Amino acid sequence: MKVKEIMTTEIITVDKDDSLKLVLDLMKKYGITKIPVTEEKKFFGLVTDNVIAYKLGSIRKRAITASRLHASSVTEKEVTVISPEEEVKNILKSVGEPGPTMLPVVEKEKLIGVVTKADLLPLVTNKNQLHSIMQKKVYTVSLDDRVIHARRIMITNNIARLPVLEEKKLVGIISDVEIALAFASLKKSFSLGKQKHHLDELLVKDVMRTPVVWSNPSISISDAAQLMLKQNVGALPLLENDKLVGMVTRTDLLKTIVM
Repeated sequence: MKVKEIMTTEIITVDKDDSLKLVLDLMKKYGITKIPVTEEKKFFGLVTDNVIAYKLGSIRKRAITASRLHASSVTEKEVTVISPEEEVKNILKSVGEPGPTMLPVVEKEKLIGVVTKADLLPLVTNKNQLHSIMQKKVYTVSLDDRVIHARRIMITNNIARLPVLEEKKLVGIISDVEIALAFASLKKSFSLGKQKHHLDELLVKDVMRTPVVWSNPSISISDAAQLMLKQNVGALPLLENDKLVGMVTRTDLLKTIVM
């Protein structure tokens, strides 16, 4: 199986000179976390939600709003690109490795498609229960935790999202894209002198996404892949008797593919 058989060809892109506000608007509108960046219609790099969250939350950038930043200022340029003729089994080897999780498909310097983890989910056919692959150690935050605390946990542990608990019950989830959107909104709403205070005081409950798509750990790995595809989510918190017992991500599921 070749990349051209599974890649997404209807691609949402931005130009490197487009505003970061446009990037965030597109992420929010289409429920995506990564967007290819072009320059004169040639592939330039990738902009990701975690880089945006870092840039907007860092002290030295606090005076700048999203409308004044260009896509190029948050673009990762050292990105592996693949050919449409590449074998899918070769790209599966890199699943879970550090770096962007979207692979641009380039032919003659032109971006013709992308491969995301969602594009690979239909290849998941394993019938074992999620119990067998779930992450049992799950980092969580509470409603009244500060967003900067949640962000610190995510960076330290190299994770993309955190379940939000209230009295041990799952009430929300927070990820880089929610944080990036919240930081951008806050920087637009408050004057420079007040931004630091409001950034520091921003709470998880003000930013989190709810309701949460979740599952029981007894469903099959392949059914979980279909659920993630249908709901467009990158992870599933796993509940038993309303208690959070684990978590699976798209990466966990993709590692079960045998080709």
